[in-house]
Amino acid sequence: MTSGEDDPLPVVRAADIVETYHGPCWLVEPLWAKSGVGILGGAPKCCKSWLALEMALAVASGTPCLGSFEVHDAGTVLLYMAEDAAPVVKARLAGICRHRGLDLGALPVHLITAPALRLDRAHDQARLRAAVALYAPRLLVLDPFVRLHRIDENDAGQVSALLGYLREVQREHDIAVLVVHHARKNGAGGQAGQSLRGSGDFFAWADSLLYMRRHRGRLLLTVEHRGAPAPEPVGLTLAGEDDVHLEIDEANESLDAVAGAAADDGATLDSRVLAALTEAAAPVARAELRARMRVRNERLGEALGRLVAAGAVHRLGDRWLVPDSRSPAP
Repeated sequence: MTSGEDDPLPVVRAADIVETYHGPCWLVEPLWAKSGVGILGGAPKCCKSWLALEMALAVASGTPCLGSFEVHDAGTVLLYMAEDAAPVVKARLAGICRHRGLDLGALPVHLITAPALRLDRAHDQARLRAAVALYAPRLLVLDPFVRLHRIDENDAGQVSALLGYLREVQREHDIAVLVVHHARKNGAGGQAGQSLRGSGDFFAWADSLLYMRRHRGRLLLTVEHRGAPAPEPVGLTLAGEDDVHLEIDEANESLDAVAGAAADDGATLDSRVLAALTEAAAPVARAELRARMRVRNERLGEALGRLVAAGAVHRLGDRWLVPDSRSPAP
């Protein structure tokens, strides 16, 4: 039979698949999956780029990231740092290297120096593919997402197409892809991935997600994975004067307490919304809820989404209610 467009898709019986999967396989354990795509997210000035550089040097050198997290798949790293000039990036890398006792000149860390990279354009997609094929990195870092396109980040179709391209590159070349992305304003509640700016496709796309936030003067790193349990949150601090670097915060304050406090706002809002709907004699419109809660519409939407996902609240058209346990969900 000749190959053609109407040939059936390739299919294999599940029991006949060669068993090569044995649980999570790490690039940096337990921060990033081997050959995984994902997001390093957070609000501005939360040291996202510093963490990306720390991971890049750890992978390139095969030494523990932040001095603690083991690298299992060391190799070349390819960086595109759109918001910093090349000499600035080099100076930051050199400072981290001095602190870690590494020789930057001996490490396979390569910097893309193109003045602009538009991954919504076929020409730039082809150029990035060619660079990946040439340097064969274990890790590709793109920082930040907002400088990689001119699409509408709230348009799921446009975002999905661009992220789909990056997934193709990851699969073609068996590499990890780390994209730095900003959080939306007032988006700290709930899961870290739900706080990312723009379409929900970012969260759905990621195999690994790192999220940086500031709370009570401290940096907190939380981690989520598609195929592995989330590790405990990690407190970080930006230290040093000449050799500026991120390091794990060894303060006595419980990291669990900090993590819990960072999520308090979202949990408290969820409780308030649930209480208001429970007390209501009839389904409540979103505008009325927003007036009662005195919160931004975006935050209210996130709270309602979490409550619906948990089965605590149901939606009837443009109104919301707490379901009666005696009757089926609408």
